[in-house]
Amino acid sequence: MHYRLLARLDSAVSPVRPALLPYCRLRLGEVWCDPEGRHTVACGDAADRAFVRRLFGARRATLAVQDPPYNLVMGQKLPPEAYANWCRAWVDNTDAILADAAALYIWLGADQDRHFQPLPQVMAMMAATGFASRSLITMRNQRGYGTQRNWMAVRQELLYYVKGEPPFSVQYTGIPKTLRGYYKTVGGKRTENTERGRGETIRPGNVWVDIQQVFYRREENVNGCYAQKPLAAIERIVLASSRPGELVADFFSHAGTTLVACERLGRSCVTFDIDPIFAEITIRRLERYRAEGRTGWQAGHPFERELQLKRHAASACAR
Repeated sequence: MHYRLLARLDSAVSPVRPALLPYCRLRLGEVWCDPEGRHTVACGDAADRAFVRRLFGARRATLAVQDPPYNLVMGQKLPPEAYANWCRAWVDNTDAILADAAALYIWLGADQDRHFQPLPQVMAMMAATGFASRSLITMRNQRGYGTQRNWMAVRQELLYYVKGEPPFSVQYTGIPKTLRGYYKTVGGKRTENTERGRGETIRPGNVWVDIQQVFYRREENVNGCYAQKPLAAIERIVLASSRPGELVADFFSHAGTTLVACERLGRSCVTFDIDPIFAEITIRRLERYRAEGRTGWQAGHPFERELQLKRHAASACAR
């Protein structure tokens, strides 16, 4: 496999950022409209109420999937309380564009070396909103970082909230029903608990162990996008908490995973990112999926052609 690596792009001091910005179609406040009329991608600030309202207009989403940078705002670390206050701004903006009955999912980290911030601060903040808590989901990574003096860190947290009474569609994993549990008499017939499920496999609980995290050998990998969420995880959320044709919102597009999930599952998506590079990656990922059916770049990246031409031009000038 040939590796064409990009440095982590969400760092303000990333050496490759100046080389990529000229190839980005959007600047702050600008909008890209899908030529097929299904999706919208923009470059904007999730905490900017006027921008969010202008972008959505009268449209209302039935699902929002938010993956904010963990305790980083524009590349700068904030104290946990300040981070929670910033989150409150985009949570309120999310509330404003959601339907009366809608679901909100928030991916959030827990720094085990700093009292698990900002997870508890954000959970306390959410308790003061109009959203009702439904579940704290843990997605288990198959790979993690470890130490000989602590438990290996292999978890990612996902908070699930609702407003009103949105529908929820039960999902199933690929895990067979191999474990046997308690028995119960139903309608005069004694049945084992796994027999009463509607699927041949088990349902996902609030600990997801069946989804592979994204790394360079996965086709969906978008090099340079740190902490990219697996497409299978986002598709599970979209299938459970929205219906075909409905609108899904994502204020932190990053690698464009929510957009690709909506494209594959017949939903519309409005997504944006404050970083023009991530907004461009999101557009390119959709275009690549439509043109080639591929969900990412595996060990490559979205700007390979431009950077290769730039290197060739520089080499020619040197000669």
